Amino acid sequence: MRYDVSVIGLYILDILGRPVTHIPERGNVEFIEEIRLTVAGTAGGVVVNTAKLGLKSLAVGAVGDDEKGDFVIDTMGRFGIDTSAMQRLTGVPTSATILNVRPNGDRPALHVRGASDHFDVAPAMYDQVFDAPIVHLGGTGLLKKLDGPRSVVLLQEAKKRGCTVTFDLIAASYETRELVLPLLPHIDYFMPSIEEARDMSRQASVQDCAAFYLDKGAKTCVFTLGGDGAYYASADGTRMHVPAYDIQVVDTTGCGDGFDAGFITALHHKMNPEQAVLFAQGVAGLVASGLGSDAGVKSFAHTLETAAGWRRKS
Repeated sequence: MRYDVSVIGLYILDILGRPVTHIPERGNVEFIEEIRLTVAGTAGGVVVNTAKLGLKSLAVGAVGDDEKGDFVIDTMGRFGIDTSAMQRLTGVPTSATILNVRPNGDRPALHVRGASDHFDVAPAMYDQVFDAPIVHLGGTGLLKKLDGPRSVVLLQEAKKRGCTVTFDLIAASYETRELVLPLLPHIDYFMPSIEEARDMSRQASVQDCAAFYLDKGAKTCVFTLGGDGAYYASADGTRMHVPAYDIQVVDTTGCGDGFDAGFITALHHKMNPEQAVLFAQGVAGLVASGLGSDAGVKSFAHTLETAAGWRRKS
């Protein structure tokens, strides 16, 4: 196969600043410590990190024909990501977010939906898009054209071709479940945050959330629990809570995307479930140590070495 992973979905330019304590009144200026531009989104943040972790990665999404799109494509190219399946759309802006990162890590966002709303994967692209053992779909809920029946067809095709399917979404609400539930029988690893899982299922406990999605067809649930770590539940009966690493958090932007990338990389290296969750948490921890969705991530070996020196919360 040409690729180790094909990452389909939401590609965003993030413009981040920290620390932001308040927005100046009128036309006044406040000085902050850091501003950064990153390739982000539930696909973009994943593909950058899988590439940094050494996987041959294909980016499948859309950007506008604008300066923001130039940055997204050029940046991914510098990381060695194949961008030949990225669409450049005329007349719409690249999806972008301004994030004001507060000292406590909160990050109120201003978002332009843009090109990702117009993105679809045509059947003519299937031979390239599915030329990988792992296919990740990220961004359901903000992929207006691809969301719904088109995503069902896409994941059905991925499974027909023998791909392992990983999945994450963004800004989920109870209404989002109508987009997600039909996809679950075609998903091997369902990886939302516990907040998203609860909002869609209306189940309270982590265990009940997992049971809900497994009953609807998901093969395995891997929920990120923020500072409480992660929870793994498989249809084979495996249940596991893995505590988080005890680290100093700078910015949680993209931690879920980093976790996804780490878990995908662990699948590539055929780690067992506990090793996979721990490695994914290591990537997320590195992301949390700096500003943006790929902060701190350097390589597979560096992640293993760094995480080995961290203490886990009790």
